[in-house]
Amino acid sequence: MSVIAAQGISKSFGDVRALDGFDLHVQKGHIVGLIGPNGSGKTTALKAMLGLSDIDGGSLTVLDKNPMRERASLMQDIAYIADTGILPKWMRVRDLLTYVASIHPRFDLSVAQAQLAATDIQLNKKIQVLSKGMHVQLHLAIVLAIGAELLVLDEPTLGLDIIYRQKFYDGVLNGYFNEGRSILVTTHEVREIEHILTDVVFIHKGRARLSIAMDDLAEQFVKLTCAEHDEVPPGALGLRQTLAGQERIYKGVAASELSHYGEVATPNLAELFIAIVEAEDA
Repeated sequence: MSVIAAQGISKSFGDVRALDGFDLHVQKGHIVGLIGPNGSGKTTALKAMLGLSDIDGGSLTVLDKNPMRERASLMQDIAYIADTGILPKWMRVRDLLTYVASIHPRFDLSVAQAQLAATDIQLNKKIQVLSKGMHVQLHLAIVLAIGAELLVLDEPTLGLDIIYRQKFYDGVLNGYFNEGRSILVTTHEVREIEHILTDVVFIHKGRARLSIAMDDLAEQFVKLTCAEHDEVPPGALGLRQTLAGQERIYKGVAASELSHYGEVATPNLAELFIAIVEAEDA
């Protein structure tokens, strides 16, 4: 089942084409990373999926619903954590929990309270005095208490220190994720999440440049590191000079065919993104 099915969606703002035939498919029980630089179309795509902005063309369904026309019912099954605090800062934590319980039919107050009991967050504190890390912990506790089918994370750990970032993803994996739920996450901290992803989509200039299962990366791409003047096979996606030597990434070439030229490894997502985008732009 496709939790998110976006086919050739487009969106323009004046003469700026934010989405240009973008495709994305998220299956149930998958964790998909949407990776791209600022201005690539990530935020526009997320807003369309959340029913916050309509699309100009293409087709888009989320949980088999049209996000714009059926947003009220769709939001019962989606949870969203953004890069900036969106919880009402003037409320106390206890009052926020009571309010969410009164408006969301699936909210389990006891689950939220249990989650917060494992943190330093005090129920009588106003949200405005909570640190950035506590703010994210509170938001996550609410999400876990709802148990939505789809969790959308937009730079959720931006500005957090390494401890809070680790705690956040531990909470998502241990408290939320299972084979019946799905996660779509965007982040600039690519190395932080690549070990938890089942799939990755690269977006650049409003189009999907790569969509692949993480298990297939090692079969399709290989990184070769060798000395500057060594002879190497043609066809590399890109060339990068590092302290270890010259790095080239090849697609569709077996590591065994390259091993006698130098050191071979599977590229990480940051390396692969740069290589693919630079090769296409060239």
